[in-house]
Amino acid sequence: MPNKSPFTKIKGGVCAPNGFQAAAVSAGIKNPDDPRLDLALIYSEAPCVAAGTFTTNRVKAAPVKVSQAYMKADQVQAIVANSGNANACTGVEGISDSRKTAKIISKCLGLRQRQIAICSTGVIGLPMPMTRIEPKLPELVENLSPKNGEDVARAIMTSDTCKKEISVAFDCGEHRVRIGACAKGAGMICPSMATMLCFITTDANVHPDCLQKAVQEAVEMSFNRITIDGDMSTNDTVIVLANGQSGMPAPARNSEECRKLREALVYVMTKMAKSLVRDGERVTKFVTVEVKGAKTYLDAKKVAEAVANSALVKSSWNGNDPNWGRIIHAVGYSRASVREELIDIHINGKPACLGGLQAKTQMETLRNIVAKDEFTITINLNRGNAEYEVYTSDLSPEYIDFNRSEYAYWKQARKDGLV
Repeated sequence: MPNKSPFTKIKGGVCAPNGFQAAAVSAGIKNPDDPRLDLALIYSEAPCVAAGTFTTNRVKAAPVKVSQAYMKADQVQAIVANSGNANACTGVEGISDSRKTAKIISKCLGLRQRQIAICSTGVIGLPMPMTRIEPKLPELVENLSPKNGEDVARAIMTSDTCKKEISVAFDCGEHRVRIGACAKGAGMICPSMATMLCFITTDANVHPDCLQKAVQEAVEMSFNRITIDGDMSTNDTVIVLANGQSGMPAPARNSEECRKLREALVYVMTKMAKSLVRDGERVTKFVTVEVKGAKTYLDAKKVAEAVANSALVKSSWNGNDPNWGRIIHAVGYSRASVREELIDIHINGKPACLGGLQAKTQMETLRNIVAKDEFTITINLNRGNAEYEVYTSDLSPEYIDFNRSEYAYWKQARKDGLV
């Protein structure tokens, strides 16, 4: 029998851990006539240890720049997030808008401005409609409740078709610890810490260095291993807040408690990362690409990412075509150290290519596998022991149609006098 997971799923999302509250309101950020939730707040009643990772895109949104600066103080206690506008490529005005949002919220909560992280997601290049946002900020604070975790998950959605949240509990020493998370992302997904946002709360007591290391490792094992369309956003952010309200003593570095917390973060982030791929913009397949037998870790990563990002490979998956030729050609241009005559490719365990040549598996058998909504591509380079895994999707005609134009957003911006 498989080992029972040490993590018990509980309800509450980001409000599941002790001492966290949340709220979400409709500010009409993208469209003043749209009543959907689009402005959210996560708040810890107690001081927090904070850690995070941000997009490595050289073009960074204003809230990313502001939050990165605030996170250096390691005392972030609240997160304000909006959907509908990325506040990216908005210059000095964008920075000012993010700081103003943090200032208003901090005054309402009795915190310092640098204790508020700011996150945005949406259309790039449009100024923030602050005339609609500012009046709603005090309302956010007034609506704070430990029952509003789901509302936050809904408020950060853009092209997502469903909310993405999880919360778990586990034993850490003699104490019960809780972790809650929500995430958004459906397109512009190819993280290299990389549109996606993820907010994680926990009542664990943890040293700042231990938390930052655990977050970086967990991101590398999860969000940095997904791709939908090969694009990296200007706004990608993962923030973890730990307020110590579980009552556990702060664990020593490299202790068993630190290891358990790291494993829990990997578990939660991996669940969130996979949910982003499954809800990718107009995708029909969830595909795991696993590379084995590489000479080095970097070679394994290069091969996995080349296959997972190939438009030709992803298009064939959309057409239920088990085209291993497209897979091996991506392996070849990946810049990894490979030998054609050693490459084996399996689809859900069935050989499609052995030693760089067509295997004897019936094509209909392979086609039936690829016609499923979830399958695994295994590529064995037979050159060493290094491995790497990526979670990806197919590429559909509907994805292109969905992303052909954002004209409606600019039209509304002109009505608002923003452009």
